Amino acid sequence: MHRTYSFKEKVTLFFMILWPIVVTQVVLYAMNLFDTMMSGQAGTHDLAGAAIGSSIWMPIFTGMNGILMAVTPIVSQFIGGGQHHKIAESVTQALYLSLLLAAAVLAAGVIFLEPLLSMMNLDPAVHHIAKHYLIGLSFGIIPLFAAHVLRYFFDAQGYTRITMIIILIALPFNIALNYILIFGKLGAPRLGGIGAGYATSATYWLILLISIMITFKVHALYKYGLFVKWFSPSTKAWKEQLAIGVPMGLSVFFEASIFAVVTLLVGMMFDTVTVAAHQAAINFTSLLFMIPLSVSMALTIVVGFEVGGKRFADAKQYSRFGVITAIGFIAAASVFLYLYREGIAHFYTDNPDVITLVKQFLIFAIFYQLSDAAQASLQGVLRGYKDVTIPFITALISYWGIGIPVGYGLASFTSLGAFGFWLGITIGLTCASLGFFIRWMILQKRLAGKVPCHESKM
Repeated sequence: MHRTYSFKEKVTLFFMILWPIVVTQVVLYAMNLFDTMMSGQAGTHDLAGAAIGSSIWMPIFTGMNGILMAVTPIVSQFIGGGQHHKIAESVTQALYLSLLLAAAVLAAGVIFLEPLLSMMNLDPAVHHIAKHYLIGLSFGIIPLFAAHVLRYFFDAQGYTRITMIIILIALPFNIALNYILIFGKLGAPRLGGIGAGYATSATYWLILLISIMITFKVHALYKYGLFVKWFSPSTKAWKEQLAIGVPMGLSVFFEASIFAVVTLLVGMMFDTVTVAAHQAAINFTSLLFMIPLSVSMALTIVVGFEVGGKRFADAKQYSRFGVITAIGFIAAASVFLYLYREGIAHFYTDNPDVITLVKQFLIFAIFYQLSDAAQASLQGVLRGYKDVTIPFITALISYWGIGIPVGYGLASFTSLGAFGFWLGITIGLTCASLGFFIRWMILQKRLAGKVPCHESKM
């Protein structure tokens, strides 16, 4: 990261940070997609078991990862404020905290996994595969959490290409190991969908090992002395990181969980054709959302850097440009979505009834994605300020107090049917966007004129 003095320099730096994040997020999405697809090739029970295991794991991982994301604004503000001497201890404490979080998740799995699966009343074969998929995955939780701390340490300094390179190395490794363990190649036992869990776990270890190696090989990172100089565990430092990370993690969890809950409700209230169409539309739009999500992460880095240096007008410029970029991309993607929605539907199925519904869901998706892009990018801005508590409350009210109840009411008591859930989500995301925007304006007003800084006209 470095200071910029013109709008052109800001745009250039922003996109240099952004594009590797986009590649990283798309590849991470592809990794989960390959797990599901390859498990499906092993059999229907394997597909269902791996999918259920993944659906249980992803909200948990999303929430925990949100807590670890606190490393980004903390480190970026240290860098922006010239407090480099504080970075090593902060990252080390975050690594300790990641171990505690991993231990908590593992302990919860031991206690609650079997009862949770039993409550779902699954086919015995699907139950077995889902359980052992998650057991296999559990061996990689510790390295996964630690690797994400290092990722946010790299990203906060603007070294987003490092994470991209690591993930690009990991993807073919994951696919190859999936092939070996799922289908029993090269003398390995044929584990079916269970094998995807163990392959993913091994991939997490690879990602951590490469990340540690890079901290020694890159001089700009090695100078901090990570894994060379150790600091005593500090509950004070953990509390400070949790004060930022927990609201962030819960905000991310609440957003991610509304889609899981809506999928569950659609499955309970509507027929198989509707469920299949809903899932196909969610799957494709989730891929498009990787761009606004990446913009959000890039905004946290650049805004945090400027706020750390008390250059609030520069932070405002980055914020304004980033939010417009996220919404602008989705607006352009929406045109593509509308024009080619039938081709997109054919990509998922040949069933004419499902295709008809997918096309209709994608039209509703256009509106919810615009709101989603706005709220995601604005949250990224607020995280750069380390302003997380009010946004968390806003997210909770918007997603669960408004989005889900309104969606359920529209789906149950109007002719909209399943589309009512999508309209409810859109209303909830729009409320969140407005809340985040108002909060950002309040921060801007509070900080305006505090410190003189360079600002060019946008």
